[in-house]
Amino acid sequence: MESVEVVGGENSTVVNSREWVMSAYADQGLPTSDHLKLRTTRLSLHADSIPDGHVAVELLWISVDPYLRTRMTGHDDGLYFPQFALNEQVITAFGVGRVIRSKHSKFSVGDIVVSPFFRFAEYCIAAATFLRVVDPTAGIESPAYLSALGVPGFAAWVGIEVLGNPKAGSNVFISAAAGGVGMFAGQLAKLKGCRVVGSTGTDEKVKQLKEEFGYDEAFNYNKETDFDAALSKYFPNGIDLYLDNVGGKMLEAVLNHVNLHARIPVCGMISQYNQVWREREGVRNLLNMVGKEVRMEGYLVGSYLDRFDDFTKEMESYTKEGKLISKYKIFNGIESFIESLASMFTSSNLGKVVIQVKP
Repeated sequence: MESVEVVGGENSTVVNSREWVMSAYADQGLPTSDHLKLRTTRLSLHADSIPDGHVAVELLWISVDPYLRTRMTGHDDGLYFPQFALNEQVITAFGVGRVIRSKHSKFSVGDIVVSPFFRFAEYCIAAATFLRVVDPTAGIESPAYLSALGVPGFAAWVGIEVLGNPKAGSNVFISAAAGGVGMFAGQLAKLKGCRVVGSTGTDEKVKQLKEEFGYDEAFNYNKETDFDAALSKYFPNGIDLYLDNVGGKMLEAVLNHVNLHARIPVCGMISQYNQVWREREGVRNLLNMVGKEVRMEGYLVGSYLDRFDDFTKEMESYTKEGKLISKYKIFNGIESFIESLASMFTSSNLGKVVIQVKP
């Protein structure tokens, strides 16, 4: 990782910080250096430059999540997140950082803080509104606050605990099961006594799901390409709960195997993110939802922030007790953003994608 220049020494009031902005939208395919630019800015840390109620933060870890892709298309559809403004707005993401200057009574220099809205940068000035101090001595590693205790874990928890709420013995299917959300969704369903099957993109991940995450069964969708036949094989008694992370052909196949009153929390549809909506795969058998009285519900974690404290307590307990296993794909340095973002749309990653900004 290239070192960050601190102008004038460690106690300087000015730092050079690299940050990512959008220079052009990518409505199809993966964003590249034609769309995303890494620029260097001079950031003043002088007290007069930091507004009251704000802190200066040195970023340590940044989360790379699929939803970021939907803010880079230039179109307000799908997840309906606001698009990043071209050449103006710095990309924002969930991150972990260290406070290096503070103008807020609740935050001190040296505090480790988490925010869902950090700038995708090496340093930033952040409002205290969304900051949360975490205890680095609590026995929880820093990347966990971007994973099990961050957006992916919260998305899995809402999908399984709140919307799915399966009974012990239920048949549960998780797509993208080795990804940031899927790995926790399956483990949470197992903790509730369910039979859990996952789909993933490599044989290595199939092995990981069964041996490390405790899935009862798993299959490689790149090998078992007849999804209808695969689901007949792994769910002879039908599906009670499906956490959908991919959409498209997999969702269509699931609807041929749902049981009466099945639930389908829709967390995301990563197979569709790099296409304009007219070219996305349609689902032809939605009528099955009527006959089986299926409840399919899309959700965004921001609508469940009133449950975040419940989620945090439960997931912290599971993590400390060793009941939840986390895996990470770690990229090094702020400059690795484009590579890390693209990696989520292949079968190459094992676990949650994060960037270690500074060791």
